[in-house]
Amino acid sequence: MKLAEALMKRADYQVKVEQLKKRIINNVKIQEGEKPSENPKELLKELDDILQKLSELIVKINKTNSSTMFDESRTIADVLADRDRIWAKRSALDKIVDASVITQDRYSKSEIKFTRTLDISLIRKDIDMLSKEFRELDTKIQEKNWTTELI
Repeated sequence: MKLAEALMKRADYQVKVEQLKKRIINNVKIQEGEKPSENPKELLKELDDILQKLSELIVKINKTNSSTMFDESRTIADVLADRDRIWAKRSALDKIVDASVITQDRYSKSEIKFTRTLDISLIRKDIDMLSKEFRELDTKIQEKNWTTELI
């Protein structure tokens, strides 16, 4: 199985876990004298089975990411950490830009006037550069995922 296939399977398992949690919650409490639409004990067993499969798959994915070289000096795990850092910085800068919006709700000159302390146009350029860097790196990661065998 390719790493990309394992990642898709992991996502499917995660969705299934969320669905099972909702189904269990919907059947854990019923009106007296009624029967649940699904047996919550069976659903709990199914949840345990899916969580076990998910855990085993995550271990394999992590081992693969940690031991597969992405390039001459970095593993896939290293590059994933870089991608996460890029995205975190991009997200932080985006929130800073949003916070810098100044609305002038002044009715007289005696009210407080706000000014920006950062050059937003430079921050927007950084956001654009980080977005591009993220996309390019993510594309290379996806490519590597489709050529890497799961350990």
